[in-house]
Amino acid sequence: MFSVFPIDGGIVAPQGFYCDGVSAGLKKDCGLDVAFIYADSLCEVEGVFTQNKFCAAPIVHFQSYPKDFKTNFVLINAKNANALTGNEGIENVKEVLGELQSRFNGIQNPIMSSTGVIGVQLPKEKIVASFSKFDLSQKNHKNASNAILTTDRFEKTIAFEVVLDDKASFKIGAMCKGAGMINPSLATMLCFITTDADVPKSDMKELLLKAADSTFNAISVDGDTSTNDSILLLSNGKSGAYEREAFLFALEKVMHKLAMDITRDGEGATKLVAFEVNGAKDDLEAQKCAKALSQSLLVKTALFGCDPNWGRIASTIGASGIFCDSKKLEIYFGDVCVYKKGVIYFDKENEQKAAEILKQDSFKITCELGVAEGSFTAYGCDLGYEYVKINADYRT
Repeated sequence: MFSVFPIDGGIVAPQGFYCDGVSAGLKKDCGLDVAFIYADSLCEVEGVFTQNKFCAAPIVHFQSYPKDFKTNFVLINAKNANALTGNEGIENVKEVLGELQSRFNGIQNPIMSSTGVIGVQLPKEKIVASFSKFDLSQKNHKNASNAILTTDRFEKTIAFEVVLDDKASFKIGAMCKGAGMINPSLATMLCFITTDADVPKSDMKELLLKAADSTFNAISVDGDTSTNDSILLLSNGKSGAYEREAFLFALEKVMHKLAMDITRDGEGATKLVAFEVNGAKDDLEAQKCAKALSQSLLVKTALFGCDPNWGRIASTIGASGIFCDSKKLEIYFGDVCVYKKGVIYFDKENEQKAAEILKQDSFKITCELGVAEGSFTAYGCDLGYEYVKINADYRT
């Protein structure tokens, strides 16, 4: 057994990590827009990236490193995605990271990560100029987590300490950003995870993918997948402690919390919704159904209006392509049953109860298919006027 405790410090809670955020003038309000994560020793690193076919230049650059490379630095900028920028975009990454290494001795195999507008060349001069503000001894995780935000309304950080049976312990910390272009396709945002656990390189990718399935791969804001989505895991092994089951538990806990933060912070969103599907033919069919519900524009807009339109739920299930039978289907808003095995339970009283549930900040919609034992929970949010406003003038 093991114990897990929440701690302060975010991305720099594990020993040996440092970070900060500075202003490079990329944001109009001169807010923080460039961040770094620095480790005082080389780290094993693994990443999970977007399924968008047009990967951004920083991802292409990452993938150009040898398979088992180690790093001690991550540079992150907001306001510019450096995506669909051709060979020039990749060369700009190389130039910026080359300047970084010339300024700071000891930085090896630095990684770059970017978020913002697609199709605009990287403002490399401003980013390079911001290096004069870097202090690699800083542990300002709040500055770093704020510097990577774009349309996000709040920072997203978390950290835990894990104590094993033999009293050995390790720490894991993370920060992420994301509010729009969120769709269940692996990473679906920028997320940076650090740990001083002595995680074997051979475990890192497998555990990342496993944890992503029920967290970042189970959320949807708007059904769009970014060109820049990334999860990076850095492990320096300084604690000397590791237990696979304990680390996976902590990793899933970190990623679930951040995934819920992203969904709750969806552009224009007012509520976080869990779509639980049970009784499907198998887990894959349950996943397909739950994700269809989390992405349906008709469902999302009904949720925004607090309209318990269960017909949209049923219609989406039927359209998802899974095996289902209306005579076995049950639909619940919270604990309020509105449809059960061919019988409609949607009188005025139940409609009012369901509408009250939809007014809450977070709630669950449960669909019992009654076919077999498959289950999956996807997470989404409502879709309202503010989403259109944000994205109608995103570049400005």
